[in-house]
Amino acid sequence: MANELYTRTNQKIYFAGLSLEALGRAEEGKEMNAIALIQAGREAALFHLYGALLGLCHEIAGFYRLPQAGSPRAEMIMNREVLESMAIPELAELVEMAQSPDSWIARLLKAHADMFQPPRVPHVPKGDVTQPLIVAVAMQEDEPKPLSREELEGWRQALKKMALRFREGLNEC
Repeated sequence: MANELYTRTNQKIYFAGLSLEALGRAEEGKEMNAIALIQAGREAALFHLYGALLGLCHEIAGFYRLPQAGSPRAEMIMNREVLESMAIPELAELVEMAQSPDSWIARLLKAHADMFQPPRVPHVPKGDVTQPLIVAVAMQEDEPKPLSREELEGWRQALKKMALRFREGLNEC
């Protein structure tokens, strides 16, 4: 394999596809441990999608010879401070999408960060024993639904298209 920056991005996009295929097989539920395989497939796909996004950031940073070219996290490249040091259109698009909570990049970054959070026990309010006729009711937030395979695949396709589009502009004439 060539030692070009784009090879890592392509590799991670491919690995995300393999993880999504494994997730699809696990969702068929034929295995005894299907629930664990679904979670593992979802996390593996998310891990590789984040890696592909980081690879794309490395491609951009490497092309423009930014000092952040070796950053271990995409967020270290996709921020306003880096953008203010040099006006880079590809980076500007990534930063804008990362800061827009409804964009797929922002959702990808949040989902990736959430993987490293410990499980949370739902808070159940204690009942007041002095008032047996009053029932304690709490409006609890619903747990977020796990990412679907279709949404993860959509992110993969969007990342693929973005990488191809960016590479067209990054070619030196």
